[in-house]
Amino acid sequence: MNLKDREAYLSRISGVKEWDLIVVGGGATGLGIALDATTRGYKTLLLEQADFAKGTSSRSTKLVHGGVRYLAQGDIRLVREASIERGLLHRNAPHLVRDQQFIVPVYSTWDRLQYTIGLKLYDWIAGTLSLGPSVFISREKTLASIPGLNPHLLKGGIRYHDGQFDDSRLAINLAQTIWENGGYAVNYIQVTHLHKNAQSKLNGVSAIDTESNQVYEFKSKAIVNATGVFVDRILQMDTPGSEKSICVSQGIHLVLDKKFYASEEAMMIPKTSDGRVLFAVPWHDKVVVGTTDTPVDEASLEPQALEKEIDFILDTAGAYLLSRPKREDVLSVFAGLRPLAVPA
Repeated sequence: MNLKDREAYLSRISGVKEWDLIVVGGGATGLGIALDATTRGYKTLLLEQADFAKGTSSRSTKLVHGGVRYLAQGDIRLVREASIERGLLHRNAPHLVRDQQFIVPVYSTWDRLQYTIGLKLYDWIAGTLSLGPSVFISREKTLASIPGLNPHLLKGGIRYHDGQFDDSRLAINLAQTIWENGGYAVNYIQVTHLHKNAQSKLNGVSAIDTESNQVYEFKSKAIVNATGVFVDRILQMDTPGSEKSICVSQGIHLVLDKKFYASEEAMMIPKTSDGRVLFAVPWHDKVVVGTTDTPVDEASLEPQALEKEIDFILDTAGAYLLSRPKREDVLSVFAGLRPLAVPA
């Protein structure tokens, strides 16, 4: 959309007397809500302060997974929900989501037993929407599948299936589908104020076009705050002085040359020092390795990776690889922020 088309688009939007729904935030959640509302016939407007999927929604491990790590926490309901959504997304958007095979290296009989049982349960939970059955493979097949894997004490591996996708491409496709179905989604429009009627009910927003500095006012019957880690900023506009509803956690990923991981199958490292799992995933002829879980004080559109996070990933991945990557081998680093509910 060029500048002239954008001006015409904004003119149409500003001419609408009242919207059924305004969605604030153009990440995965906001775009999904806006698409759902639009296809149900609601007059819907989505406002995003930067690029669509600028924040957390483009900083993922590029996986549509069923929440395999939540099995260890016993959260079967969450795994079931994630597995169903993964299967539906794979069925509905095969141009965006593909089957990605993973291998979990096994170093003891106990590891083989617990990971086999866990991943068979993972298959069963997904039911007919499973992307494929998990299976134990020999030491020889594991090393053939992941040539750069450290063979010391290796007993074999467990191959399982999950989904891989392009997170930014999905976001753009959602925006396109909103437009095609008569909804409106516009970026570089930042909400600055919320408006209320005489009954103190929200009925509109003020927003500024950060490209032209023009201010707009939009009326709406309902407003959804889908701003992710910035949710409390909008909440303060509604209820000044309200307590924080979320805390922020940072996750980073490293991009390494494929020479460190010359495989088309991804690897899951199920044991890390911080209790998370670590993934090494082939991506555009490189390998993406992550992630971390680091509490941060403030949300930012451009979060910066900490050196200790980079060292953690290099050390953890390096313990499993014949060729240990060093700091100078890191081609790129990207960081994303997770909005986590404040503990009760």
